[in-house]
Amino acid sequence: MYIIVGLGNYEKKYENTRHNIGFEVIDKLADQENISVLEMKHRAVIGKGVVAGQKCILAKPLTYMNLSGECVRELVDYYKVDETAELVVISDDISLDVGQLRIRKKGSAGGHNGLKNIIAHLGHDTFVRIRTGVGEKPKEWDLADYVLGHFSTEERKIMDESVGRAADAIRMILSQGADAAMNEFNKKNRPDGQGE
Repeated sequence: MYIIVGLGNYEKKYENTRHNIGFEVIDKLADQENISVLEMKHRAVIGKGVVAGQKCILAKPLTYMNLSGECVRELVDYYKVDETAELVVISDDISLDVGQLRIRKKGSAGGHNGLKNIIAHLGHDTFVRIRTGVGEKPKEWDLADYVLGHFSTEERKIMDESVGRAADAIRMILSQGADAAMNEFNKKNRPDGQGE
């Protein structure tokens, strides 16, 4: 069994913001795989189904971004999964170009408060994560304003494609393993064909 967690803030005003890209990936995957993500449990909205032949829990934490670890810990404990191999976390990343994906099997939070809280609650940093690039914060912007802001029309097109690619990456992680997905998706090119 796998637990797939998309990070975000569960309130209408946060929809379609840079920080909520994890939720968008869960919604896309759920839609493609016909999984209903409506059940409120373990401080998350969850859905159960099968993706790439594997039983899965798709989850969107209700704890707000900075306390995501509370929900992840509860899910991991309840479903008794091996979080080093059967947990996949999707987050936004301001250090990657808009639409770029980076899959890792371990590593620091990279300044991301949601990942930081998950690492704190798990007690280690060894879990698969898909970081989805939302672009670098302009110098004059406040970080919170930037990540809680919306994409431009052009960025939105790139992100829509990237969300689909992230869903594909999850399927590959489940069917072929994280290494195969890293080889396939950690390419420097953005989905629009332009390099970094």
